[in-house]
Amino acid sequence: MPGSAEPRVPTTRRYLMCEPRFFAVDYVINPWMDPTQPVSADVAVAQWTELRDTYRRLGHTVEEIEPQPGLPDMVFAANSGTVVDGRVLGSRFRAPQRTAEAEHFRRWFVEHGYRDLTMPEQVNEAEGDFAWTGRLLLAGTGFRTDPAAHAEAQEVLGVPVVSLRLVDPRYYHLDTALFVLAEATDVNTAQIAYYPEAFSPGSRRVLARLFPDAVIATAADAECFGLNGVSDGRNVVLPREATELADRLAARGYDPVHVDISELRKAGGGPKCCTLEIRK
Repeated sequence: MPGSAEPRVPTTRRYLMCEPRFFAVDYVINPWMDPTQPVSADVAVAQWTELRDTYRRLGHTVEEIEPQPGLPDMVFAANSGTVVDGRVLGSRFRAPQRTAEAEHFRRWFVEHGYRDLTMPEQVNEAEGDFAWTGRLLLAGTGFRTDPAAHAEAQEVLGVPVVSLRLVDPRYYHLDTALFVLAEATDVNTAQIAYYPEAFSPGSRRVLARLFPDAVIATAADAECFGLNGVSDGRNVVLPREATELADRLAARGYDPVHVDISELRKAGGGPKCCTLEIRK
């Protein structure tokens, strides 16, 4: 029943990450970025390293792509590809400051043997706006990814897509307002956590219909990027400030794992932004 704790089973994951060696906030492409505020690449690297090591302690595989000078947001690897059943849909960024990232990630996939790879024609910021539930792909639009990219993703990846409209510019990507806690299996439905106020009224109704047992986040949890979490089905990696969300997850049988992403948040990113999942 909703709210009850259930046995949760983690599954090992494979992630691709990029060290924030050249991290900076030199421009503004989301409401969280303020170039007048001090930023430390060293602190960002330390926080990122702890996030990477946390995944490894949980039993997951983390691969790394080499960061490139002049691309301070390359750390946010989730925006650079969507991988489902080994099929890769690359990215096409809306902001010109990030355009070059897509080619570096494309090369990484090619060099690591991924032949079923398509680069999109539509603006598509990958897992920033795409969330795989195990049965269907939730797809965000409103600020970054074009609505037409949803149909392109369905055609390329061969999975059903559900479009959701974001309406709050602070939550400019789907992964800042929603994440998948447990993917659907043959016996269980998917479970998600989300912040309803980030979505249009129609999208809220869609989410309530598809996921009546969802974990609902508070405004405070959304504002600290609590919805930018990463779950393996039991362990849920969250910003340390997302305390109420952690309590709600624990009540459902999940194990919250807190990390400090305060420096990375200055560029509008959190755990999920740094984490591209490779699903074979």
